[in-house]
Amino acid sequence: MTTSDTTSVNNSKINHKPTWKAWAMFDWSNSVYNLVITSTIFPAYYTAITSAAEGPDYVNFFGFSVINTVLSNFILGFAYFIMALLLPILSSIADFKRNKMQFMKFFTFLGGIACMGLFFFKIETLEWGMLCFALAAIGYIGGLLFNNAYLPEIATPDQQDKLSALGFSYGYVGCVTLQIICFVIILKPDWFAITDASLPPRISFLLVGLWWIGFSQIPFRKLPKAVKNEEKIPEGIIKKSFKELQNVYKKVQNIPGIKKFLPAYFFYSIGVQTLMVVAAAFGEKILNLGATKLIGTILLIQLVAILGANLMSKLAQYWGNIKVLMLVVLIWTSICISAFFLAEEWQFYILASMVGLVMGGIQSLSRSTYSKLIPVNEKDTASFFSFYDVTEKLAIVCGLFTFAFIEFITEDIRYSALSLAFFFLTGLFFLWKMKKAEEKLQIHH
Repeated sequence: MTTSDTTSVNNSKINHKPTWKAWAMFDWSNSVYNLVITSTIFPAYYTAITSAAEGPDYVNFFGFSVINTVLSNFILGFAYFIMALLLPILSSIADFKRNKMQFMKFFTFLGGIACMGLFFFKIETLEWGMLCFALAAIGYIGGLLFNNAYLPEIATPDQQDKLSALGFSYGYVGCVTLQIICFVIILKPDWFAITDASLPPRISFLLVGLWWIGFSQIPFRKLPKAVKNEEKIPEGIIKKSFKELQNVYKKVQNIPGIKKFLPAYFFYSIGVQTLMVVAAAFGEKILNLGATKLIGTILLIQLVAILGANLMSKLAQYWGNIKVLMLVVLIWTSICISAFFLAEEWQFYILASMVGLVMGGIQSLSRSTYSKLIPVNEKDTASFFSFYDVTEKLAIVCGLFTFAFIEFITEDIRYSALSLAFFFLTGLFFLWKMKKAEEKLQIHH
């Protein structure tokens, strides 16, 4: 197939509804990791098996005594830091070889198999569990980068908000579906003749891996494929990849919209991504909700998030992306401040509902806003989304390390939650500056 043939095939995929659905199925497949592993069952299981009867919850990790949630946040932050370093290299190789699909597959299998490995995680195998926890995160991060890079290839700018929201909607429906299955196994183990209390959550981790790998086969088959470059990867690819990232940075400096958006995105992502990771552990530590209430609450959040992602997309059509993002960031700030004063169970449920409403909206709208800011004639979308993902991953590293460090110093997770309000307010400030100059930013509507 010639280059012109490839272009023709790719053009036929633009605003093509079956292609959209296939792309959204990647969110359907990998979002179960985000819900089960980072948000609900794994945090509840991990906290339960590592908690002390009284006092701070210390665990022994390779001979070091550390607070359980500090350890998990540091481990996750380290995984994101590794990927922040690797993403420029990987996207550079993908651009050269024109094989981002192969990278999607690699990271999907890595993440899925790591989740299956968590089936063997008990307190006696803490180090093994943390290794699988880190590898699952790496698989999720890597796969998401290359899936995001397809967004401007399969949707015109005026349709990217809609497609991005569709992906998040599929993701929430998919992860909630598996969550319900896992929920039944955890609440009714006698239905399955299970007597080991640790087995239901560990079966859930196994199901996540199978679901993730299984449903990913749909986008793997349906998404457009470029003609692979069979040339040998040149020497100095690492240096070239960071130079390419530097080139994208230079391009960004000449694209006012992206230049103004990325600082805002960096700071409010510190808050958003960190809160999404630590919410379950926070609720368990402050209120001792128990696994059943905690998982049920997070399940409610996912259902509300479906509404939120689509609501924000609709509001953006009338108010514009930046104004809606400012509103959402303001709500996130109030959530952080309210969490510090959390004392009653009903208050947690209200905060959880607020998180659900703005969680999907801010992720969906951020992704589509950035996509709209990329020049329409720009072909190197993978590198631009690599830059976007590096920004997000560095934000998560900053957030997780800040959250863990403050809890380490104070031994009170409330102060960690309160500290995130600072990052949201900083992001809001940059969005406000962007709003003032919005007419000059050339956002493609």
